[in-house]
Amino acid sequence: MDAWPLIQALLLGVVEGLTEFLPVSSTGHQIIVADLIGFGGERAKAFNIIIQLGAILAVVWEYRAKILEVVLTLPREPRSQRFTVNLLLAFLPAAVLGVAFADQIHAYLFNPLAVAVALVLGGVVMLWAERREHTVDVEEVDAMDWHHALKVGCAQCLALVPGTSRSGATIIGGLLFGLSRRAATEFSFFLAMPTMVGAAVYSGYKYRELFQAADLPVFAVGFVTSFVFAMVAVRALLKFVSSHSYAAFAWYRIGFGLLILATWQFALIDWSGAAAAH
Repeated sequence: MDAWPLIQALLLGVVEGLTEFLPVSSTGHQIIVADLIGFGGERAKAFNIIIQLGAILAVVWEYRAKILEVVLTLPREPRSQRFTVNLLLAFLPAAVLGVAFADQIHAYLFNPLAVAVALVLGGVVMLWAERREHTVDVEEVDAMDWHHALKVGCAQCLALVPGTSRSGATIIGGLLFGLSRRAATEFSFFLAMPTMVGAAVYSGYKYRELFQAADLPVFAVGFVTSFVFAMVAVRALLKFVSSHSYAAFAWYRIGFGLLILATWQFALIDWSGAAAAH
């Protein structure tokens, strides 16, 4: 096999792992980087499913003790039951809208220019949210009520727009709805599990004919790379939020989005051609 597809898989695995759980939009970065390195076509759809599973496996591994505790105590422990109900409530809004509008979103919004606009607008919203005075009602994930979970789940629907960021929408939504920084961040990680696994199963079934044995080395490189770098990103983010705000991510989003728009405006990169490829 030519080495270039493996290098592409490595690069995209790094991008997915580092950005999936940061509030900067992994899908937006994937669209842009894939266009820049020429990774597209039908194989890319299957590849994206694989690397997202690698990223979510990193969170499952990081929180394996909590997951095992919930599973083992679910029949008898009210705290585990409430945690499970909260996850289901938060998962449902985006799941319903995602299935209903997946094709339209992919057709009209999966392009670098739409991503750039969403990056900038999302960054502005994050700055506004960070500068508000926070009223913390919930310090820990286990203290959340059903209405907190449902509100965060509704906020997650914004992430159906590429460039918005699933983690960004849920974390900032959590802050606005009274969660502490750590609670909002950890609940975003937990919510990623059913959301991303559900999306991967749905997409995997829909595009099942795209999975070819010849692509296994490319998929393996992307999966392992995504897992490793997602693990690094999750641990780093938890450490970061204990003493910092999300303003740095907001400015990054704004700067990156404006850079893409500038390269388009001054015809430095033909993003319209890239958009047509999707």
